[in-house]
Amino acid sequence: MYFDYYYLILVVPTLILSIWAQIKVKSTFGKYSRIRNGRNMTGRDAAELLLQVNGIRDVAIEPVGGSLTDHYDPSSKVLRLSKPVYGQSSIAAIGVATHETGHAIQYARSYGPLILRSTLVPVANIGSSFGPWLAVAGLVFSFSWLINLGIILFGVAVLFYVITLPVEFNASARALAILRDNKVLNPDELRGVRKVLSAAAMTYVASALTALMSFLRLILLSRNRRR
Repeated sequence: MYFDYYYLILVVPTLILSIWAQIKVKSTFGKYSRIRNGRNMTGRDAAELLLQVNGIRDVAIEPVGGSLTDHYDPSSKVLRLSKPVYGQSSIAAIGVATHETGHAIQYARSYGPLILRSTLVPVANIGSSFGPWLAVAGLVFSFSWLINLGIILFGVAVLFYVITLPVEFNASARALAILRDNKVLNPDELRGVRKVLSAAAMTYVASALTALMSFLRLILLSRNRRR
């Protein structure tokens, strides 16, 4: 019976890290959702401030259903904040709202990694969905061209995950810098926002590691089959 040691050694640890990261971000968000900021500023207020500071006047801010469903839609130039963020004055709400506003700022400034990531989206979606299956099918039926095609397609998806890291880190860095420079929060509150953003960042790190290890697994499997 064949046992995939590469999956056990390479992929399983990153999947465990992903589960831990999801638990961490939910617990951190929950903790700081119960702590209000001294200025009683809501997530919407904070997002509006960041847009004003950067001279961005063509981005609307709207509430959206769900929890942690916050995102910036560049096609319609709408910043959508979940209800626990939009109208709440918690430290967590400030952190999430300003991070997503950071993405709006990136688009306004034509931030290079973000533009590259957006360009990769169509191929990355195909690669993520079909790349691994094509590679496995090629391994099963001994079709080298199919293995290579699957690996190349999945490689684009992996590149997308890797480029996502500087995009997310930069969005948080922009948010923290503006909050600090404009003295929106006191030092303790700013540390709380940083913890919320750091916890969220770990989910992206875990996703990128999982993609990288899965990619490495496919390459090792293909090399072993060709020997």
